[in-house]
Amino acid sequence: MANETRIEHASETWLADSTVFEVNRVPAHSDHKCYAHDPQTNEWSDLRQSLDGEWRVEVVQASDIEFNEEPFVRENFDDSAFERIQVPGHLQMAGLMNNKYVNIQYPWDGHENPAEPNIPENNHVALYRKTFTMANRLADTKNAGGTVSIVFHGMATAIYVWVNGMFVGYGEDGFTPNEFDITEMLHDGENVVAVACYEYSSASWLEDQDFWRLHGLFRSVELAAQPHVHIENMQIESDWDPESGSASLDAALTVRNAADAATISATLKDSDGNVVWETANCADPDTSISTGLLNGIRPWSAEDPVLYEFEVTVIDHAGNIAEVAVQKVGFRRFRIEDGIMTINGKRIVFKGADRHEFDPKRGRAITEQDMIDDVVFCKRHNLNAIRTSHYPNQERWYELCDEYGIYLIDETNLETHGSWCLPGDVLTEETAVPGSKAHWEGACVDRVNSMVRRDYNHPSVLIWSLGNESYTGDVFRAMYKRVHDIDPNRPVHYEGVTHNRDYNDVTDIETRMYAHADAIEEYLKNDPQKPYISCEYMHAMGNSCGNMDEYTALERYPKYQGGFIWDFIDQAIYATQPDGTTSLRYGGDFGDRPSDYEFSGNGLVFADRKPTPKAQEVKQLYSNVHIDVAEDSVTIKNDNLFTSTGEYTFVLRVLADGEPVWQSERRFDVPAGSTEKLDVDWPLDLYRDGASELVLEVSQRLAKATNWAVAGYELAFGQTVVAGSKKASAPVKPVDGIVTVGRWNVGVQGSGREVLLSRTQGGLVSYTFNNREFVLRRPAVTTFRALTDNDRGAGHGFERAQWLGAGRYARCIGNEIEQIDENTVKASYTYELATPQRTKVTVSYTADTTGRVNLHVEYPGEPGDLPTIPAFGIEWTLPVQYSNLRFFGAGPEETYQDRKHAKLGVWSTDAFKDHAPYLMPQETGNHEDVRWAEITDEKGHGLRISRAEGAEPFAMSLQPYSSFMLEEAQHQDELPAPKHMFLRVLAEQMGVGGDDSWMSPVHPQYHIPADQPISLDVDLDLI
Repeated sequence: MANETRIEHASETWLADSTVFEVNRVPAHSDHKCYAHDPQTNEWSDLRQSLDGEWRVEVVQASDIEFNEEPFVRENFDDSAFERIQVPGHLQMAGLMNNKYVNIQYPWDGHENPAEPNIPENNHVALYRKTFTMANRLADTKNAGGTVSIVFHGMATAIYVWVNGMFVGYGEDGFTPNEFDITEMLHDGENVVAVACYEYSSASWLEDQDFWRLHGLFRSVELAAQPHVHIENMQIESDWDPESGSASLDAALTVRNAADAATISATLKDSDGNVVWETANCADPDTSISTGLLNGIRPWSAEDPVLYEFEVTVIDHAGNIAEVAVQKVGFRRFRIEDGIMTINGKRIVFKGADRHEFDPKRGRAITEQDMIDDVVFCKRHNLNAIRTSHYPNQERWYELCDEYGIYLIDETNLETHGSWCLPGDVLTEETAVPGSKAHWEGACVDRVNSMVRRDYNHPSVLIWSLGNESYTGDVFRAMYKRVHDIDPNRPVHYEGVTHNRDYNDVTDIETRMYAHADAIEEYLKNDPQKPYISCEYMHAMGNSCGNMDEYTALERYPKYQGGFIWDFIDQAIYATQPDGTTSLRYGGDFGDRPSDYEFSGNGLVFADRKPTPKAQEVKQLYSNVHIDVAEDSVTIKNDNLFTSTGEYTFVLRVLADGEPVWQSERRFDVPAGSTEKLDVDWPLDLYRDGASELVLEVSQRLAKATNWAVAGYELAFGQTVVAGSKKASAPVKPVDGIVTVGRWNVGVQGSGREVLLSRTQGGLVSYTFNNREFVLRRPAVTTFRALTDNDRGAGHGFERAQWLGAGRYARCIGNEIEQIDENTVKASYTYELATPQRTKVTVSYTADTTGRVNLHVEYPGEPGDLPTIPAFGIEWTLPVQYSNLRFFGAGPEETYQDRKHAKLGVWSTDAFKDHAPYLMPQETGNHEDVRWAEITDEKGHGLRISRAEGAEPFAMSLQPYSSFMLEEAQHQDELPAPKHMFLRVLAEQMGVGGDDSWMSPVHPQYHIPADQPISLDVDLDLI
């Protein structure tokens, strides 16, 4: 609803009227910076005044408000009884409303029956008040014939605004600015702004995103004055021609009161402030400025985010500077050419993530530092793209992405998932919002218009998105048309057409959610007409991101252009518990019903912005430089589009049995888009004799510091393993000791160690060194792991329930004691797994008077149609002090069969660091390809486990909690204070999966077949 004349009175009917989405709002415009010059003081001002800080607020039922008679809007209203609240901020975070988290369903479903465009009867409104005195520079501008606006940069879900008791306007779509002209309402001295911010309105039907339903004024509020002659909008096309290497800039300006300007001039400066172009134009209400061809301009890309400053100066008839408008620009060309998206003429691959604005203390009221932390994480982990799921972000985010170099899909504030999707993903087209319903068209077109107008000038924005999970229909055709009417160059993205291909014309890109890699490949192999991206894939919920390499392998197809991992950050909220402690909570923990519980925990970073172990895999697979190491060379494939590897240092290392023994730095200058094989004279002869295996490693590192990492920071690596010639150590000859074959136990003593093997307890019951005991209970066979989120979603627990108790409740049905010689004894135990098949598993210990023990666990394979096994090995309870872990294997973070693009080396950690605090406790801390591991206390005493001679590497973890503790707990703070350490030594563990967290199983090649034999063979020693 557009208004040419000001509406003087508010109407309650607007809340439930889908055709009313703004009243008296200033038309959307670019977010360029404006400055005014004071000739008397010779100072510059942006003519903005923040209204952030403490406001007064009261939350009441919406039914208690009487429009146009409400006393709280009056200047002299006594608000001393109101609560204090910080703006920006959420009402929920201030404890004034309840947190609610749902994914698809609308949050009032079941309490009331959702029927659009009706809004819930149980609706709250927050009555905000703020007093302010206008700054002199704004007052002077107003008195000189200028205007003053109040700008709400973010709110939820609808606001009515009054200033000094007079109605200002009404606004929805709280993720783009709601700006109102309040010039005539202001007076000298103190002014009062009053805002009624509603929990629900018809806009709520369009904002059913998978996020916490948080409300209030969650972005900045400010006053913005504009001089009498004012550049209201700048639409800048800064193009770079890859064929000629020349650039051009065309700017369309909308100038208010242009007749009162004498001249409008423009200047283009580089990052050092040097003028590279300038001109002057006659004033015109719609002024166009064109630079013509420019030479020597450096193009913008994520690899080299070069920015220039475009400055427009307005001179009035008195010769004074009325205003200077400034916009940073990047010269780049993004197009779909021959069905392929290109930037500056080169095919682009998006290595991205979907990102909610979120903080566990502030909700979506994030700070600039939060944004910097996020963009730095992206650069450090080789992410080059972000989709602003599912709404336009704060303006500062776009500036940072311009500056640091991040590609953006800018997404409209639109999701209506619960309107057209029933449980079981049942489609109900007739109820879809907006669909083809004319009464929703204005609001939806307005939302995409506001986004495009605001963000047009940012070079980081490459693609416009019409929204998320909102089905499709004629309304999307209108939105698509509006976007291309404004911007004919950038492509439009919309995934919803996958549900109705009659609307394929509303997206320029083939884009899907959670399609498996093989399904994507089918599209790519069958003459695709559009470029492909996965707007959501690799559902990173909990312990996930397995088999990601199957997706990145699709980059070999020209029209596969990457994807966006769901998602960037865990959405979890800190809450104080009854015992006074603070911990992260998820949906349902705040009394919110309905709720989708922990489904918001899908981040590559935890809620506190610490990287998750999954980020290790993403970083390596997203790297632009791929390094293949051989015994005499290194092959470097440089997938950068514009940057040579000459910009980096390559560090070469040789690891002998995991320990670094040689290092050298090189410069390998491989041009962008090229692959070169380079000779390397590895000094193998120096180290081969002293090692069983040598790891040859090449690491790509920053040659100099950037604004996101220090010099020497590693971006990617390659490794290969070559055999050493070191002979296996001859078995240590048993020393004089004592072997005691008793009636109940067998004991072996020697070298200060003692091993006790029980006939009745079924195995090792004591293992001591200098009276330090390492066996609290007999190591137990395990065939289970604590379920991951993906396990639960795919039904792995249901399908493999027999394995949960198979090892835990296995019974020993026989033992055989064999004294091999005077210093060595072997105890073999036959276990019967607690399954209908009663599969026999053999656990044997061979101990000698050196104190060493060989542990061999054998599963014979069970013919028949049995489910695959989650894990197989032993779980060992250790005293709590043995919490330190040093191991030679893939690391440093946890790895799994389908997620081990990690470095082979020797790593040091501990059980607490190795416990990843996923929102729902689950399997964590596993390490693959382990050759040996040492579990020690603070003095270095402990247990060493090594693969036996000729055996395969094993998997292992050291945790403060048992698998069953993890399985039982629903929050991290429910896990008990550690009283033991739990060592898992496994022959194998199944992968974690990653396609999605509600349906897709772990891929078959990463399962453990129950009909095949499995063997764990390790040597134990005390140190």
